[in-house]
Amino acid sequence: MIRRNRQFALLGLALLAAPHAAATELADTIFKNAKVYTDNPAEAIAIADGKILYVGSNQMAERLRQPHTEVIDLEGAMLLPGFIDNHNHVFEAASEAGGSCELNTDATLNKQIPYLKQCRKHAKKGEWLMGYGFSLDLTLSEYNRETPLTVLDRIFPDQPVIIMEQTSHSMWVNSRALKLAGISSTSPEPQGGKILKEPDTGELNGILLDNAGDIVMELAWNSMDNPFNQSYSGLMIGLEEAAAHGITTIGDGRLYWKRGWYEVWKEAQANGDLTARVSLRPWIYPQDSQASQLKFLERIQTSDPESLLIVDQVKMYSDGILINGTAKTLAPYLFTYIEDEPYGINYIPPSQMKSWLTALDKIGYGAHIHAIGDGAIRESLNAIEFARQQGADRDYTLTHVELVNSNDIKRFEPLQVSADFQVGSDYIAEHDHRWAEPFLGAKRARSLMQIRRLYNAGANVSLSSDWNVHDINPLVGIANSLLMGETGMPDIDSAIDAYTINAAISLGLEDITGSIEEGKSADLVVIDRDITQLSPDNIAQSKILMTILRGKVVFDNQE
Repeated sequence: MIRRNRQFALLGLALLAAPHAAATELADTIFKNAKVYTDNPAEAIAIADGKILYVGSNQMAERLRQPHTEVIDLEGAMLLPGFIDNHNHVFEAASEAGGSCELNTDATLNKQIPYLKQCRKHAKKGEWLMGYGFSLDLTLSEYNRETPLTVLDRIFPDQPVIIMEQTSHSMWVNSRALKLAGISSTSPEPQGGKILKEPDTGELNGILLDNAGDIVMELAWNSMDNPFNQSYSGLMIGLEEAAAHGITTIGDGRLYWKRGWYEVWKEAQANGDLTARVSLRPWIYPQDSQASQLKFLERIQTSDPESLLIVDQVKMYSDGILINGTAKTLAPYLFTYIEDEPYGINYIPPSQMKSWLTALDKIGYGAHIHAIGDGAIRESLNAIEFARQQGADRDYTLTHVELVNSNDIKRFEPLQVSADFQVGSDYIAEHDHRWAEPFLGAKRARSLMQIRRLYNAGANVSLSSDWNVHDINPLVGIANSLLMGETGMPDIDSAIDAYTINAAISLGLEDITGSIEEGKSADLVVIDRDITQLSPDNIAQSKILMTILRGKVVFDNQE
């Protein structure tokens, strides 16, 4: 049990400050008897005004006490830098605003019908119904007797419906939704999106891939009554979940600012409800003009180190995902749902990405770029190289990085591009990517998720959850990155770094957080055991006892 109490000392004794702290600085909080994760042996941390004042021995930390210092005896528990989740959809993952109709990801099209009928019972007549949880391959199986569109139209003839597949890269819609969005069988496809049709008839089948689905979802979201309150409630639940898992800094997965999400974040900041530092990443809309988006982005940009909300990176997609056939590849797919695009698609075409990055640099933005296929990774690196040549000195990260060509692995380090991976699923821990063989073939499938090669090439490698696509628990990610063996992180220290200081570097926050050093923000997590001494199989079983943001306890497992 962690012992917390107020310890009182004579002020004269407290002024005999530790050698690394100024004599006039005294601690608000002292953590003692801890296994502190630092380069040098330490058992105590003293905190003042939200920052780390001293790291070292119990004896020297005691000298920083004042009459109202809170002393917390960790009784041998491990004290780590607060985890930094570099890619987390905390806004969306816990919110009901995006829909309460939940399907079965393992169900065939016909077996989804009972779930759909149940959703209909609770649907409000005439209003958009939003949901999630179908599987693209089962919904488009050649064994289905009906099209996805026919099924939805029969159950929902009079109200618009949109259902998101778990990765968010495809949407299942009915005819009413298509009509409201102005989509017909003759409509041009939007940049970064595909409108699927029946091969024999050319008629719509109810599946929209990537940005084609995003556009319709935006229409549905903005039709809701009072989405602000639903969004705020979901955000609070998401932040609570993050704090319970030791996360003190979040790299926002994407900020759909045309849905009013920025205003929700600002309200949470104004209300003092933020329990994590958050780097918001405004979404770059592929179909909208650059000039209009830059005007908004310039207005909200801020990199104030004292703020819990930082807005100095955008989120843009280079491509889609492999199972859709929309990830951009250097060699054609063996199987794809979009036969007219055998190499996948771009959300932001290469020439436009160069223009975007240079324009964003001028108004203070770096970028967190979704790049999954080896074609998209190469194109993104080319765009960053161009921006660097124009003088850009921002932070750039490619996230997911699932299929990378050997010739491009060595480019990350000299271009100062971080590589962000998500490893929170069992199949990734086992390095079992047989699901990709029908799309890519066995050789390319075996070469997915080459974390170790990028790490050995000097790239700054971070780990993140992509919650709720993967488990939010950083300990799961750390453990899985080791269970991957020769393709994962080489040791426990590098795995911890990937969820702390390396993620801070990706976010441009390494001077503020990411490690336990004097002068840095007191962003900390207390774990019940020393994970550096555990086997990878046991790391994820460790318990988060306490989470501290800027010296304030935001989660306490004993309360």
